[in-house]
Amino acid sequence: MTSQQSYFRRALAWVVLWALTGSCIDPFEPEIDEVDTSFVVVDGFINSRGISTIKLSRTYKLSAPGQPPTETRARVLIEQEGGGSVTLTETAPGTYTSPALNLGAGTRYRLHFFTSNGREYASDYTPVKITPEIDSVEWDLGGEGVQISVSTHDATNQSRYYRWGLEETWEFTSAYRSVVEYVNNQMRPRQEDIYRCWASNTAGNIRLFSTTRLTQDVVARHQLLEIPRTATRLRLRYSVLVKQYAQTPEEYAYWDELRKNTENLGTLFDPLPSQVTGNVRCLSNPAETVLGFVGAYSVTEKRIFITSAQLPVQWYRTYLTGYENCMQIDTFKLRDVDAAFRNPALQPLEGVYTGNGVLIAYTGAARKCIDCRERGTNKRPSFWP
Repeated sequence: MTSQQSYFRRALAWVVLWALTGSCIDPFEPEIDEVDTSFVVVDGFINSRGISTIKLSRTYKLSAPGQPPTETRARVLIEQEGGGSVTLTETAPGTYTSPALNLGAGTRYRLHFFTSNGREYASDYTPVKITPEIDSVEWDLGGEGVQISVSTHDATNQSRYYRWGLEETWEFTSAYRSVVEYVNNQMRPRQEDIYRCWASNTAGNIRLFSTTRLTQDVVARHQLLEIPRTATRLRLRYSVLVKQYAQTPEEYAYWDELRKNTENLGTLFDPLPSQVTGNVRCLSNPAETVLGFVGAYSVTEKRIFITSAQLPVQWYRTYLTGYENCMQIDTFKLRDVDAAFRNPALQPLEGVYTGNGVLIAYTGAARKCIDCRERGTNKRPSFWP
């Protein structure tokens, strides 16, 4: 699911929940007219210093299973005000990418696309913003865990409105290490390590900050994330890539409204979601609702690592591994090996030998406790030390 669409869907879910729990005395089932739920969603931005990736999809009912429908076979362009355009290529269903761009600060661009059913859409022309470099990404012990913060500045005082995205990656191990595998009715040394893996996550909360009330355009140690001390992410080695985006006042207001609609809806006393208006329009039918905001800016980023050796020793026993229920290891005599490990849900661990070195059995456990690929990938990331 695309990031903006996930925010829209989350806000709508809260509205439904609020409506259903609003009466504590008599059950009430409102009559709801059927409305069009298939709105175009535009997710992405014009990258002024690199490759632009735009994802086109459709909204769908909360009750519908699976992923949102993608908008395929569209003709997508990035256009400069006054002339000139770049055509994007569909590199995956509903995903369109441009060549690497180098756009001048202050020039105005928009996204313009035509869907396969003949509808025409365009975003408003928006000036290119050049995002300043990140000065530092730091971590500190605070509260009940690790706090991640960012610092940046713009000496020209031209940025003022900031948004950040986070990409987390962490190393982990499964509950048990398997050194053998059962293949083609015979046991052999395991060819691929399935004990050590890496997992990743794109932190979903919207992170914004404005320096408009400050004399200088300086962001000093603004907290982006707090990781609980028990988190699996901190057990071995953790990394976070911080991406920074300079925004126009209009785009900042758009993301701030999305943030309010998706993060400030915990009780009946919180404000109800409001209509979030982006900058994309249907030129074929101005009355049609289109979701999304397309800005034009560069991206700066910085990555940090945290190892367990840098954290308090007493935290080691508090980490949650996700394998707390993996307690049972079974032993299978040689005559039972085929019947046991023919079941893919069960995996062998190692051989059992007598004091004289004679193999008499194999130990085994549930695949979910042995194969770390169930929760990540065993392909080491290129940036991992």
